Amino acid sequence: MNVSTNDVLRWSSSLEQADNYAKYLPIGALNPTRKSFFVERYNNWESDTIPAFHYSTHYSTADFTLYWLIRLEPFTTYYLNLHENKFDHANRTFHSIPLSWQNCQRDSSDVKELIPELFSLPEMLNNCNNYNFGQNDDELKIDNVILPKWAQTPEDFIRINRAALKSEFVSSHLHQWIDLIFSYKQRGYSKIYCDVFCNFIFDFVGPEAIRAINVFYYLTYEGAVNFDAITNSTDRATIEAQIKNFGQAPSQILTEPHPPRNSAIPSNPTMHHVAPEDVSMIMKFSSNAPIIHVAANTNSTISTQVVITISNKHDFSINKYNPNAGASTSTYSEPPQTLTGQQAQLPLSMDSRLVLNTGLHRRHLGDNFDECIQRRHQSFVVTADNRFIISTGYCDKSFRVQNTDMARTTQVLYGHFDIVTCTCRSDITIAGNCFIATGSRDSTVCIWIWNGTKGAVVDKEYPNQEINPSPAVILTGHDTEIVCLWISAELGVVSSGSEHGLVLQHTLQGDILRAFENPCGIASPRLLSPSTDGDIIVCYDRSKLCLYTLNGKLMRQAIFEEETIQSLILNADGQYTVIGGDRGFVQILRTHDLQPVYAYPQCDASIRSLAITHDQKYIIAGLSTGCLIVFNVNFNVLNQSRRDPTITIANSTKPIQ
Repeated sequence: MNVSTNDVLRWSSSLEQADNYAKYLPIGALNPTRKSFFVERYNNWESDTIPAFHYSTHYSTADFTLYWLIRLEPFTTYYLNLHENKFDHANRTFHSIPLSWQNCQRDSSDVKELIPELFSLPEMLNNCNNYNFGQNDDELKIDNVILPKWAQTPEDFIRINRAALKSEFVSSHLHQWIDLIFSYKQRGYSKIYCDVFCNFIFDFVGPEAIRAINVFYYLTYEGAVNFDAITNSTDRATIEAQIKNFGQAPSQILTEPHPPRNSAIPSNPTMHHVAPEDVSMIMKFSSNAPIIHVAANTNSTISTQVVITISNKHDFSINKYNPNAGASTSTYSEPPQTLTGQQAQLPLSMDSRLVLNTGLHRRHLGDNFDECIQRRHQSFVVTADNRFIISTGYCDKSFRVQNTDMARTTQVLYGHFDIVTCTCRSDITIAGNCFIATGSRDSTVCIWIWNGTKGAVVDKEYPNQEINPSPAVILTGHDTEIVCLWISAELGVVSSGSEHGLVLQHTLQGDILRAFENPCGIASPRLLSPSTDGDIIVCYDRSKLCLYTLNGKLMRQAIFEEETIQSLILNADGQYTVIGGDRGFVQILRTHDLQPVYAYPQCDASIRSLAITHDQKYIIAGLSTGCLIVFNVNFNVLNQSRRDPTITIANSTKPIQ
């Protein structure tokens, strides 16, 4: 692990000073007084052997990285190795976020930027190993990190800090940060010096870097010294030690300004006042079978943007998604000959085979399912390209891959000793590859490799051979049937819950990491949904929601009385959680505190499955009566008012014949 080249991120605390973000100055130039000091140093530099600079140290060094992470292993050990097995004086030990921010504003030798862990790892702020860092001159014992007033817990600080970093305001100025760190404001060449070792070095003082007050000590820049010309080993070691201590700038990638990012939020000035109807459309399937799985793979990069539904009778439908549809409320109740014009104005166009009532056998997954297994959302997975459905619950203990075009079974796979009960897939690569996880009554979880190009599960050892693939990894640790799963290739973890058991977390290599605290001791996890930041929501028993960090710390609990939650899903940025249950309510919760912020009108049937379109414009709910309801949503400007839960959506519309 090379802590001397750790990533850096901007101090989000300076959002309080909008002018600083508008100008996007280096951290050393945010304070006008200190800025003047650095400018004067540069202008009055008189050395003939060392180029002029504003800052004598860098914004990222090995010592700075370990300064932030001193409370966590293995970084504590790295720190002690670097400092002769001793902690630094308590006055210089990281112990307060506000004080560190103040020091970065006034100390001429402190231009530290933040590290990614300050946006993702709350554990670094707690002295969980009870190290003795001593007392500072104010007789304050250095222990857990002191937080800003706006953060009650380390988790609060990380969440709010990350939200600031991801905000539209910061994103719209991201190109200016790129210019400073990677682009034309990083450096330039104008003069050549001969250093104390008689090596010719470039003066990294291009006019843009000077104007941006962004010139660092020359040894921090790539290529500043020609090591091949240094023949004396002692001199070479001295230079290398200096580079390690002063820090290193990243390679300069661009020599011209980076273009600004396109805004993710529309610039329409009336956007905050537009309040579309809650319900965009209602689609009724003639089978009347409960819709137990909805998959909304509607990314614009996919050739076919569709919403796939699967019913309790093993029928499925492929409904075309119309991303440019309006927000008017409509109901599918007209005869088929009048639907063409109407469908063009709706978010979804019903599967033409169901509308025309032809070739329905091409929309059926077969009849080999074990009738003792209750099928639900996690009984199925649809691949990211919408070409295949992976289904579980077969009597022969297999799970199967079927194409969505013909409903033809392309693979029958075996890896468990009992019926497969649930499945899920990870995030995909550019080529469409991902991991598939399957859970079984035999209490194991199997990890499989999906090849997007071949459209098949492949063997880990022999991916190019036409053989029956074996699981890449088998995860153990549970004692009872696996009922819920989540897998992340990006984070390298698998979370699984078992009936009357615990939620366990494994690595993708099969090592068990931890067991999540069960809030009631004997509660059964039923549903499990993650956020992109790694937070995990687990639904226990009927309606108890628990929010955990990725490292298994229980953060919040909420019980929804008189409800049985059947489905839950988080939106794209993980800020909101959508739940639906037997009472027919679809509600939106704030993820970080599990508090309801919006309730849609009550449906007259149980919610069995939920999905959110890729553009985050619609929530799609599958009902136990065979209806599909499409709700309008805008997470960017989510209305905080609660709707009257007594209002009911009547979905007993006339089905398409």
